[in-house]
Amino acid sequence: MTENLTKENFADLLEESLKERGPVTDTVVKGTIVAADKDFFTVDVGLKSEGRIPAREFGATKGADLKVGDVIDVYVDRMENRDGEIVLSREKARREAAWEELEVLHKKGERVTGVIVSRVKGGFTVDLSGATAFLPGSQIDVRPIKETASLMNIEQPFVILKMDRMRGNIVVSRRAILEESMVEARKEIMANIQEGSVLEGTIKNITDYGAFVDLGGIDGLLHVTDISWARVNHPSDAFQVGDVINVKVIKINENNRISLGMKQLLDDPWKEIGSSIVMGSEIEGTVSNIADYGAFVTLKDGIEGLIYNTELSWTKKNVHPNKVLNVGDKVKVKVLEVDTEKRRISLSLKQCGENPWQQFAAQHPAGTVVEGEVKNFTEFGLFVGLDGGIDGMVHISDFSWEKSGEEAASQFQKGEKIQVKVLEIDAEKERISLGIKQLSSDPFDGAQGFKEGDVVTCVVDAVSDRGLDVSIADKDMKSFIRKSDLARDRAEQRPERFAVGERIDAQVTGIDMKSRKVMLSIKAREVAEERQAMAEYGSSDSGASLGDILGAAIDLDKIKKADTTSAEKPEAKKKTTTKKEVSATEDAP
Repeated sequence: MTENLTKENFADLLEESLKERGPVTDTVVKGTIVAADKDFFTVDVGLKSEGRIPAREFGATKGADLKVGDVIDVYVDRMENRDGEIVLSREKARREAAWEELEVLHKKGERVTGVIVSRVKGGFTVDLSGATAFLPGSQIDVRPIKETASLMNIEQPFVILKMDRMRGNIVVSRRAILEESMVEARKEIMANIQEGSVLEGTIKNITDYGAFVDLGGIDGLLHVTDISWARVNHPSDAFQVGDVINVKVIKINENNRISLGMKQLLDDPWKEIGSSIVMGSEIEGTVSNIADYGAFVTLKDGIEGLIYNTELSWTKKNVHPNKVLNVGDKVKVKVLEVDTEKRRISLSLKQCGENPWQQFAAQHPAGTVVEGEVKNFTEFGLFVGLDGGIDGMVHISDFSWEKSGEEAASQFQKGEKIQVKVLEIDAEKERISLGIKQLSSDPFDGAQGFKEGDVVTCVVDAVSDRGLDVSIADKDMKSFIRKSDLARDRAEQRPERFAVGERIDAQVTGIDMKSRKVMLSIKAREVAEERQAMAEYGSSDSGASLGDILGAAIDLDKIKKADTTSAEKPEAKKKTTTKKEVSATEDAP
């Protein structure tokens, strides 16, 4: 009875004591270690029962430095678990203590010490003496880094960027610490750097326009044009990241940005170029680079010249330089121009050899007949391959005297060997004019002896509804007599009354030298003959009919022809001519 009373009194006293202390859950209290083994520490916090704390919550040492009787801070998580034991946490106690300390440091803007313990999505986890913080990947260094193993599990300073006690969120930055250090180092370095200083640096980063050089805590830009006096296409052609180089400070601007140079450590080769590279001279060099527009040739250290595409070859037009030259080739070039102000030298490869156009002109002057291969057809002519690898052109108007250009061109085939006549050579413009029709005489030259009113003998080549195609006898000239010019009498203007091969006389009514045509007319000849007969034998007013006059004229003409024939051929028998009847109803013109 007394024992039960004692227990009840103790319980009442405990409850009363706890009420006086107030709520203890979710708070940090002092506890005494009453027992310890490999995995757990038993701690008495003066409550109904002791609590057990896992050894892992005591950090990397797992509480090896603690012993029974030591007083430590613990966090009361719950009053009891399913075994009736109070739930305690050393880790949460440390976290609560750390939070309070971190809040004070954060308000003061002071640095905190922590350890990067693991990598998580988007960044890293940092232990700040018990409090867990997040380190974003962008805040680990001033520049992106791939290898972070060397930064793990070591104490280092951080700056707290953000704290949220309610959410238990802390964001820290290592980059801010490094930037502060860089600012201080930059100030110290800038105090010792001035324009013209020669420094040693390490290639930190390479871009298309240059390289960034670490000068010991401060970066400078080495532009691609300041790497060498010679042309550098890309900085990676000159060095790699990590290379240690000597540079000269060219300029420090108002924002303390440093421009560096390597070529400025050497003498400018352009200062002495005047005596060594003279315009018009021939010099040997090495092909250093090939571009779409030409090839660069190194003439001496730091001095390059450019061979434009047009100066690569006399005969290969619009050819890419890599079809003619390769990097590293030793070549002999001619200096066309030297511009020291713009640091440019124009070179020519082809002018070190003989001009094939001038050679051809010397060997084949205008008027020479040569043989060549048909290379290509165009709408304005065809190109013929000639000696020396050059081409000449036959214009469409120089194909044939008689045929049209298209008709004449149809008789030639690509690759065919043909003879052509050299008409004109312009070596400066690299042009050779050739002709095919000029291989034969111009049939129209015979028209130069004609004049309007002349009567010529023609041979009928073809008969059509429009008229007659004729050839002028002994002249090898073609012409056309229109239907309306076939006779004076309209009823006789019928093409079908003429036969192919028949010889007829026609009068020249016009000569067009531009269109190369001779106009002929039988009608005009008949009219002219009538007028001549009227003038010689009288008119109808004198009592003679037109038939009489024409008959007499015709008889007289026949007599004259017979006399001429008799004189030329005495042995021929003379014939008596009779007067033909001519209709008198025809009117005089």
